[in-house]
Amino acid sequence: MTQVHDHGGGVHSLRVPIPDNPLGHTLVYVVDTDRGPVLVDTGWDDPASWNALAEGLTACGTSVADLYGVIVTHHHPDHHGLSGRVREASGAWIAMHAADTAVVRRTREARPGQWLSYMAAKLAAAGAPEEHLAPLRTARPRALPGLSPALPDREIVPGDLLDLPGRRLRAVWTPGHTPGHVCLHLEEDHPAGLPGRGRLFSGDHLLPEITPHIGLYEDPDDTSVTDPLGDYLDSLERVGRLAPAEVLPAHQHGFTDAPARVRQLLLHHEERLNGLLALLSQPLTPWQLAERMEWNRPWQDIPCGSRNIAVSEAEAHLRRLVGLGRAEAVAGSDPVTYVAAS
Repeated sequence: MTQVHDHGGGVHSLRVPIPDNPLGHTLVYVVDTDRGPVLVDTGWDDPASWNALAEGLTACGTSVADLYGVIVTHHHPDHHGLSGRVREASGAWIAMHAADTAVVRRTREARPGQWLSYMAAKLAAAGAPEEHLAPLRTARPRALPGLSPALPDREIVPGDLLDLPGRRLRAVWTPGHTPGHVCLHLEEDHPAGLPGRGRLFSGDHLLPEITPHIGLYEDPDDTSVTDPLGDYLDSLERVGRLAPAEVLPAHQHGFTDAPARVRQLLLHHEERLNGLLALLSQPLTPWQLAERMEWNRPWQDIPCGSRNIAVSEAEAHLRRLVGLGRAEAVAGSDPVTYVAAS
């Protein structure tokens, strides 16, 4: 498929590959400004990804060295991975929401093995069996992509216009997928005259055919009870009210009628919550709930790392149900189990 696509109005997208990932690629957007091109996300930190980014910029008539800035929708490595290398090659600034900058700083400062210990303890509390926990407890820390991400230079402030001379790009805070996820609203007439309010760079918040992962915000030092799914649902409704003419997501393809897609996703999550309540007719740990939830493949075929993500998503849904008073923890259970509220 074509690596570069011209969306009109000084906006292009580049397909930057994600190694060994079914998503295939991240759509990195190039936005022309009076001070030079600005990227929305950069892609995975990998030589093939870097080459695709550089070649795509050349096809757009520019280069990495010409870049003015990088706007990161969220801290995940398929979005933020190449930001540091772009900055080194161009002097471009990097902007990110403060909540995700805190995650980046914590990741950079974590001691070797700290994350493995934290995950093992968290999964044990969620009811994971010993055969799943043993490899985490004995694993030797090793370098992984995303464990030394670039610290941003600038803060994205929700509601503010970003520093893009000659353009009107406004930050919309959309927590859920990450605590500092932002969408970016290009408040300009659609170049093809489509009805609606400009265009929306939606990151992973709003995708045309898949739902983003909504798990717990992982912070070993934060004991507050967050509600990522509630954050996500609130953010969805806020984006739906924007009614952009077109949505330009970080994966898959652009699409129109954002309000309709928002309604689909709200219904999907309501149906999923109702399905989980039916499962909670008996007390279940988060691990047991994840085992029984519907995924894109049978539980026995889900690899270890993906099971950790699935359990986090089950816990996020449980928190939402508890917060709504529709489920409750069983007093005295260890590991804690949950049951539908009577």
